Amino acid sequence: MDEVIMDQVLYVVHQVVSWVASVAIIFGGIVPYIPQYRDIRRTQNAEGFSTYVCLVLLVANILRILFRFGRYFETPLLWQSIIMIVTMLIMLNLCTSVRMATELNTKRRSFTDFDWNYFWSWSRFVDYLQCVLAFTVLAAYVTYLLLDSVLFVESLGFLAVFTEAMLGTPQLYCNYQNKSTEGMSIKMVLMWTSGDTFKTGYFLLTQAPMQFWICGLLQVCVDFTILFQVYYYSHYPQKPISHTTHTTSAKAL
Repeated sequence: MDEVIMDQVLYVVHQVVSWVASVAIIFGGIVPYIPQYRDIRRTQNAEGFSTYVCLVLLVANILRILFRFGRYFETPLLWQSIIMIVTMLIMLNLCTSVRMATELNTKRRSFTDFDWNYFWSWSRFVDYLQCVLAFTVLAAYVTYLLLDSVLFVESLGFLAVFTEAMLGTPQLYCNYQNKSTEGMSIKMVLMWTSGDTFKTGYFLLTQAPMQFWICGLLQVCVDFTILFQVYYYSHYPQKPISHTTHTTSAKAL
């Protein structure tokens, strides 16, 4: 009798832990962008945040959704991708609105100009939507044609998670160019690191496809590199910082 009760208790605990882990996987990915969103909205300055982060995550999650048509993976990971796509579109909308408000005299650029010199630097949010829609349709069509190819499906899965693993590289490069991490939310990067560590562990425990956990480890390495930039540029400033800018950044971080 005692053994039966113990088995039931363990089953309930297992179900609760699985449910909590699934919720964390689904919504945990968007949490790091909440402080960054609030910082941009409060300061009306999006210079410290690279919109290429949004590009990387949009591409990665669209490809991941298409990958599921060829190889099944956990449903929470599917919902994570859907919610992340929505979140990145919200971030893009905010960044575009702020940029348009602060660059009134700048010539307007659009997706339909097909000028690669200004790729992903358009003036209106609708241009980003057009680009994302065009990429989704093209990728879905190619996937439909090659879905029976095991090599294509596995390559698609690797490309999806590898692209996501490169998430931090636009921010890494942006910090390197600016020789500073001002305007970037340190809370966001800390949440990236903790979230990516948890996510990689989840991949290993649920026996997700190998592409997932290998690229998860790579993502954690990039996160720690950005944290090193925060330390380095704060202790060894590479450029003079105005008093006003410094005050704003202190509030943001």
